[in-house]
Amino acid sequence: MSSSIDWNDVIKKEARGSNDEDLGEVQEITNGYVLVKRGIINKDKFYIPQDLAESYDGDVLRFRISEEEVKNTYQTDSPPSQDQYSTSSADVERDQAYEERGTEEESTIPLTEEKLDVSKRTSESQTTVTKEPITETKTVEVPVTHEEVTIERRPASGQTEAQTPVSSKEDVTIPVKKEEVEVTKTPYVKEEVVVKKKPVTETKQVSEEVTSEKVNTSDIE
Repeated sequence: MSSSIDWNDVIKKEARGSNDEDLGEVQEITNGYVLVKRGIINKDKFYIPQDLAESYDGDVLRFRISEEEVKNTYQTDSPPSQDQYSTSSADVERDQAYEERGTEEESTIPLTEEKLDVSKRTSESQTTVTKEPITETKTVEVPVTHEEVTIERRPASGQTEAQTPVSSKEDVTIPVKKEEVEVTKTPYVKEEVVVKKKPVTETKQVSEEVTSEKVNTSDIE
């Protein structure tokens, strides 16, 4: 159970024994031991092995050992050496297991397995919208006006004095008018193209090999 405890969260939290005795307040975790202090002036210091922790509910860290055992075995002013209490945690539990199960011995083998942690990241790409010129011929009918010269013969009225006939060829210039077409091109907005973006969700399958462990037993002669 101690392996599932968040040891960073137990600091400054209440510690209690197997009979719900108040052991004090957790001060630090060091070298596999939990430092618990109790009292106001002359504080009692207990260095209790981490593997004796039974549960933690977010407020109280409970040990499977009584207050009397803590005082008799783990009360000290300095951190213990690595092997000072080696017979008081795992060995004690093993001896208790022997007493309960006779000669049966139990070993715990952790089996691990990989799990897939899938995350998403956003990447950017570009979509290009291209405008290109398209040349086409348009025909527009435009009415134009011009003047034409016609000759009409009629009898003389007799009121105009006759002039001396010309002695040689003579050209008479008569101005005529006509309309000509001039073409100019003026750009205008024919229509608008609206480009929209919208999210489209699709499901993609992600496949990856994961490794897990299994136990095989074999007899050794």
